[in-house]
Amino acid sequence: MDIAQNSIKAEARNVVVEIKNIGDKIVMLIEDDGCGMDKEIVKRVTDPFYTTRTTRKVGLGIPFLKQHAEQTGGEVTIFSEKGIGTKLTATFVTSNIDCPPVGDIHVTIALLITGNPGVNFVFSYLKDAKEYGLTTIDIKEAIGDFDISMPKVTGFIKEMIKENLLNIGVEFN
Repeated sequence: MDIAQNSIKAEARNVVVEIKNIGDKIVMLIEDDGCGMDKEIVKRVTDPFYTTRTTRKVGLGIPFLKQHAEQTGGEVTIFSEKGIGTKLTATFVTSNIDCPPVGDIHVTIALLITGNPGVNFVFSYLKDAKEYGLTTIDIKEAIGDFDISMPKVTGFIKEMIKENLLNIGVEFN
């Protein structure tokens, strides 16, 4: 959630969230068309004592993600270009005892979509050879005149995502 929120703060209009669970690895990709970062900021963004925020002196989202990934034997890579956008990839080795659970990804995606109605999210989850995906555009077409930020719509989206993820073999903790 924190990493996708960075995209929103960067004024992204389109955010891609991909999770690939293949073998003993989970690869999470978040890509956006936000304002992007220059090379100096990309170098510093994994430092917990660096932030571009003025409301506090620390930024912990990316540093925590990097720490968790590296504890499992994985890594985090960030590619960004000012004025173009950012692509962050985090790899986790699931066979490592320190690998955190993915959590209730259906809740996270539903909240991102319904809490940010002006952003087009593209979500996909690949588990072995099975894949599920959706876009904000698809959801808006399905719900018609309903406001995407309504609590009932949030619940509908959450349950729809959960059901489809269960169908491809994703387990929830």
